[in-house]
Amino acid sequence: MPWRRGRAYSQDLRERVFALCDAGDAVGEIADALCVSVSYVSKALSRRRDMGEISARPQRCHVLPKLFGLYDAIRAEVTSRPDATLAQLRRWLGEVHGVSASDGLMHGTLAKTIPHRVPDLPVMARSARNTGIRQTTPARPLNSKPAAAHAKAQNEICCRRLATT
Repeated sequence: MPWRRGRAYSQDLRERVFALCDAGDAVGEIADALCVSVSYVSKALSRRRDMGEISARPQRCHVLPKLFGLYDAIRAEVTSRPDATLAQLRRWLGEVHGVSASDGLMHGTLAKTIPHRVPDLPVMARSARNTGIRQTTPARPLNSKPAAAHAKAQNEICCRRLATT
């Protein structure tokens, strides 16, 4: 099961870990069967044993985005000046609100607040990073088809392992 940074594993997976442990399987066998790390299985079982916790703990240390309090003001400014460039919006932020922001931060903020208005920024090609040559294709999103195909293949491998045990 692919894990994504900042997200807890599902409750269903935790329950399968507990069920396999209650059936007498060793920590390593559970980890192999469910395609997770031995560390995850060990921690989940320790928390159940020591503190009675059977669900994920609440996430901590959530830091709000730098421009979070200005989303409404940015949205209003973009609505009033739809042809403004990122540099102009950055200058406006500094003059009116006393906040500095990079092009990337402004782009990300606009993507969150006004998603249909933000074009893809060009990204540096790996081989061209040091030369300063820009690649004209947009960055591939995190939920791209190759990533989804890899996750599907990993899931099929885990299902085959479970079917044989």
